[in-house]
Amino acid sequence: MQKRSFWEQYKMPILLLGGIAIGALIGIIAHDFGTKLKPLGDIFLNLMFTIVVPLVFASIASAVGAMANMKRLGKILGSTLLTFLATGAFAGACVLIWVNLFNPAAGASIQMGEAEMGQMQSAGDMIVGALTVGDFSQLLSKSNMLPLIIFSMIFGFCVSSISRNGEENIMSKWLTGLNDVIMKFVGVIMKVAPIGLGAYFANLIAVYGPELIGDYGRSMVVYYPLCLLYVVIFFPLYALFAAGKTGLKRMLKYILAPAVTAFATQSSAATLPVSKEACQNIGVPEDVSDLVLPMGCTMHMDGSVLSSIVKIAFLFSVFGMPFQGVDTYAMAIAVSILSAFVLSGAPGGGLVGEMLIVSMFGFPPEAFPLIATLGFLFDPAATCLNAAGDTIASMMVTRMVEGRDWLDKKAAAGELIDA
Repeated sequence: MQKRSFWEQYKMPILLLGGIAIGALIGIIAHDFGTKLKPLGDIFLNLMFTIVVPLVFASIASAVGAMANMKRLGKILGSTLLTFLATGAFAGACVLIWVNLFNPAAGASIQMGEAEMGQMQSAGDMIVGALTVGDFSQLLSKSNMLPLIIFSMIFGFCVSSISRNGEENIMSKWLTGLNDVIMKFVGVIMKVAPIGLGAYFANLIAVYGPELIGDYGRSMVVYYPLCLLYVVIFFPLYALFAAGKTGLKRMLKYILAPAVTAFATQSSAATLPVSKEACQNIGVPEDVSDLVLPMGCTMHMDGSVLSSIVKIAFLFSVFGMPFQGVDTYAMAIAVSILSAFVLSGAPGGGLVGEMLIVSMFGFPPEAFPLIATLGFLFDPAATCLNAAGDTIASMMVTRMVEGRDWLDKKAAAGELIDA
């Protein structure tokens, strides 16, 4: 195992944080110049979004296509769903306690504006729309991540099923090569990430900085410390469950890059390449991370569960309704997990989930702009928890698939990047 210097280990997070800090200062001090940097930030985000669809397809299809043991595939998928639901339930229980201690709407005097509510789909239409698309070309959009994941899994399964005598076929080798090329492409994009994120953040602060204070300040004071507590308490517990002390150390060493990228871009999809690299550095098997991370972009949303329940409690308080009772709490957790599941990987994708909250709880249409604004303010921290949680979820799934000593065995065999 090759030892690496502090700079080699933490170079990317340091550069990302440095770029964001400089961008934030520019946005605060020189508003006009900050807004002029918007094209640089947009170019970087567009590059990241452009590579997401081929990355998801190649990583999942190659992982499944090269997997001769279909029993392992089933175990990975089952463990993934169990992990997503369990961590979402923990997040829901945690935030319910928190909002009962600290009311997110206390002291707010918000003027409710007019808003047009979109027509809610039936349950059947939502399921069909979430799992499938009507045309192949729609699979090439980052807005249809779950159908793309399902298509990639079926494609990979078909590739695996035509293998003879356990030998890797030509298509499987092609998919593996395509995945390698795409990861190299991601590495090239990440070379300019500090500049791109810095420019994006400069414009963000310059344009929206004043909105971060005022009537919504109380809800932010409630939500952001909650996210910090969740990270400090539950992330280490998840890592300890996944791989003991070794897992905790490696998680702490490599989790910062995806967390920072997610916070700055407010997009789990844009963070996917960085999360994939973090999993590789930690030691998560490639076939596990190739499945868990893309699924996590649309299905593993601990940060969004936290924000959804804070939004629900906020609306209950604003409209003078008591947020209490087992039925109300159970409904809040169910709706928060459901609304998290229907989020897309793109910034602002929470609007669908917010409309779901308003509809299922019977709030008037005027409630929508209230939580839409909260959604914007909460999104950086929520996405940070979502994307960083995907990396830790990959570790937890590996423990359930390969046993509790999986990382120690890799360390003993000298298969980790550093000691």
